[in-house]
Amino acid sequence: MAYVDGFVVAVPAANKQEYLKMAADAAPLFREFGVRRHVEAWGDDVPDGKVTDFKGAVKATPDEVVVFSWFEYPDRATRDAANQKIMNDPRMKQWGETMPFDGKRMIYGGFASILDEGEGGAMGYLDGVLVAVPDERKADYRDFSANHAALFKEYGARRVVDAWGDDVPDGKVTDFKGAVKAESGETVVFSWVEWPSREVRAAAWGKMMEDPRMAALEMPFDGKRVVYGGFAPILDTARG
Repeated sequence: MAYVDGFVVAVPAANKQEYLKMAADAAPLFREFGVRRHVEAWGDDVPDGKVTDFKGAVKATPDEVVVFSWFEYPDRATRDAANQKIMNDPRMKQWGETMPFDGKRMIYGGFASILDEGEGGAMGYLDGVLVAVPDERKADYRDFSANHAALFKEYGARRVVDAWGDDVPDGKVTDFKGAVKAESGETVVFSWVEWPSREVRAAAWGKMMEDPRMAALEMPFDGKRVVYGGFAPILDTARG
C-alpha cells in the first residue's frame, strides 16, 4: 500500500488558475523525485462544523478556498529520499518563493496506508476526511474502515484510502493535530474516497444514510471532531 504525504491549503479563490499552474509546473519535478501520484482537489462542498472543519484547520478567510491534496509514494524510504531532494533542489526553491497562498498555514504530514480498497480509475470527485483515533483502537478503526469501504464501493466509489499518521509534525500556526483537536494518545488519520463524479457521490450518500448497515457501524473515535468535505480534482497525475 502507498505511503502518503497529505496536505491541506487555503488558497485565495482569485488565485485558482495561478495555483493550478504552479502545481502543474511542479508535477514533473515531483515525479522525478519519486512521487507516484499527485492529486490537487479544490474545495466544492466543504461545510462549516460545530467543533472542527477544513476551513478552521487552515484558518481560511472568507475569500479563500480549501485545497485537499496528496502525494503517493511506494514506501516511506522513497518519500524520505524525495523530501531530501525537494529541500535541496534549486528548482523547488524558486517554486517555493512564488506560492500563490500563505505557506505558513499549510498543514502537511506523512501517513502510512492501513487500508487501500478498490481499483481506482478516472476520478471526478472525492471526499476528503481527517479523523483523530485513539492509538489503542487502531485495529478497531481498521475494521471500521474496511466495513465502511465495502459500502462505499457497493454504492459506486472507485477507491477508498485510510492512512495512519506516521510523520505528522507540530506546526507554528496550523497542523493536522490541531485540525482535529487531537488529544494525547490519539493519531491523525488522512482519508479519502474517490468517486467517478459528484452526481454519483451525492446519490451514494443519500442511499448510505438510509442503509441500516451504515447506522450499525460503531465509530471508534469522536465523530464530533471529524473533518470532512467534498472536493473537485483540478490535477491528477494518474490521468496522465
